[in-house]
Amino acid sequence: MNERDSEQVARMFSEGGYTLTKDEFDADAILVNTCSVRDQAEQKALGKMGHMGKHRVRKPHVVYGFMGCMAQSRGAELFDNVPHLDVVVGTQKYHKVFEYVDDILSKRLERRMDDVELSMIGDNVCDTDEELDSQNTIKDHVDEEMNPSTFVSIMQGCNMKCSYCIVPDTRGRERGRPISSIIDEVKKLRDKGVVEVTLLGQIVNLYGRTEFPKVDGKSPFVQLLEAVHEIEGIERIRFTSPHPIGYRDDLIDSFTYLPKLCSHIHFPMQSGSDRILKKMRRPYKNEKFIEICNKMKAARKDLAITTDVIVGYPGETEEDYLMTKETMRDIGFDNAFIFRYSQRRNTPASDRLDQISETVKEERNQDLLAMVNQIAIDKNELLVGTTQEVLCTGGSKKDPNRLTSRTSQNKIVIFDGNAERMTGKILPIKIERSSGFTLFGTPVIH
Repeated sequence: MNERDSEQVARMFSEGGYTLTKDEFDADAILVNTCSVRDQAEQKALGKMGHMGKHRVRKPHVVYGFMGCMAQSRGAELFDNVPHLDVVVGTQKYHKVFEYVDDILSKRLERRMDDVELSMIGDNVCDTDEELDSQNTIKDHVDEEMNPSTFVSIMQGCNMKCSYCIVPDTRGRERGRPISSIIDEVKKLRDKGVVEVTLLGQIVNLYGRTEFPKVDGKSPFVQLLEAVHEIEGIERIRFTSPHPIGYRDDLIDSFTYLPKLCSHIHFPMQSGSDRILKKMRRPYKNEKFIEICNKMKAARKDLAITTDVIVGYPGETEEDYLMTKETMRDIGFDNAFIFRYSQRRNTPASDRLDQISETVKEERNQDLLAMVNQIAIDKNELLVGTTQEVLCTGGSKKDPNRLTSRTSQNKIVIFDGNAERMTGKILPIKIERSSGFTLFGTPVIH
């Protein structure tokens, strides 16, 4: 989601006459889009911004800014933490970032012509206010970096109140874009060569539930899926991340009649213990989660399911942890993101007195990772010798002489081929070997 928001900001700077650079030493403006889901992410952002302050010695006019969730939650206090910081912009004001940065930079460059020292005068801006219709401002893309697979933001915010999560405070309440606006964006992407879109929302399957009506028993989200499916040229549709509370039969059924829906769901479980789920304020029981997974597998036989799990939530006993481990083993997730619980200020869980030690968190984290990784390795090994349909997205990051792609189940496949001819194409690949988490193959020549 942050990646999509960053692209929107980058597009505004490009339209304003700026050139994007991957080298911070060349930059006149340096922006860090932040995350607050875990403390480690915030500390990393603060450390990076602090380190980059050295560029001001060589280029006094450089503008530094924080965007995103940490900017939203901490606001003006960030100026005390980072003395060279100039701009703090919250999650509902991405469309204002260019205006703020360009104004400060222009003033500094003008002052520098008269007196270098004057260019160091502070021009701090902090904007974390709510903004009506901010969900409709994330709709543009950077053409030069257009990938055949890209993200489309369909909503902002979250109405859930999970006890460990800071997102409702940083992203605001649910706000959905009109289906017509989303469809227009996807058609423009199609015209630029995009063949796969991933629909983004904090709880994506709850899209439009407070704003748009059901039609023929179908939720607004399923209506949106059907509308995107009708767009000629769009070959694959993904979405992330859904919540069990809104995963109804109409969404499950859509996998039986919308073949463009990819055979992969990222479905956050968080815990396999009903006691911990209740403390987390996750309004479902483990049995219901398993039931939904089984229904999805019945609707799409080749479906891959991945998940998120938190270990070491306050009060989590060894028995609670083992319930989580057992559920994950029984479902057989294709992969999982395992997170050690991280205290986030202004959340109910952070004030609990029964915090789990970091040592226990790490032990459970590593134990669960070992099991999940082995399941993923075993499943990938079963694909050796089969032919898989993949979408080629271009050169591999690790080896530019090879191409990278993903199966419908979101598994990475590396192969040799012509990037100019194959990028953006869906191709049959014979899987020849697996490194554990990455598959390697050869294009099937017809």
